[in-house]
Amino acid sequence: MAELKTRTTSASVVAFLMRIDDEARREDCRTLVRVMKRATGARPRMWGPSMVGFGSYHYRYASGHEGDCFLAGFAPRKRELTLYIMPGFDRYKTLLARLGKYRAGKACLYVRRLADVDLVMLEKLVTASVKHVKQVYGADRST
Repeated sequence: MAELKTRTTSASVVAFLMRIDDEARREDCRTLVRVMKRATGARPRMWGPSMVGFGSYHYRYASGHEGDCFLAGFAPRKRELTLYIMPGFDRYKTLLARLGKYRAGKACLYVRRLADVDLVMLEKLVTASVKHVKQVYGADRST
């Protein structure tokens, strides 16, 4: 089986965030660190070269594929902030309706800037997602 590329590293989250050129984007990322840290109860860690993740869980699919992933995380991409909410959004329609301006993928929210979303709703969304993941996959492995 191929080795997963996305895993924790010893790289500094602070140093990573300081390399973000745009000051507004950098401040949005600092805010996301605070929101996700409160929601997960975990400290931020780098996952791969460009994702900031909080906590972790081990998953195993019926296909036999398994691995570790963060409970919640984000990546500052060129056009948008990508927020990773595990394991998707079907159960969070009420929170999403009150979130604000975003696009959604399977397990990602894409936000141009945090001013476009309600941070209280975002924290509730992350908290609910983390609670669900812990119920399904077990306790957090690395807070």
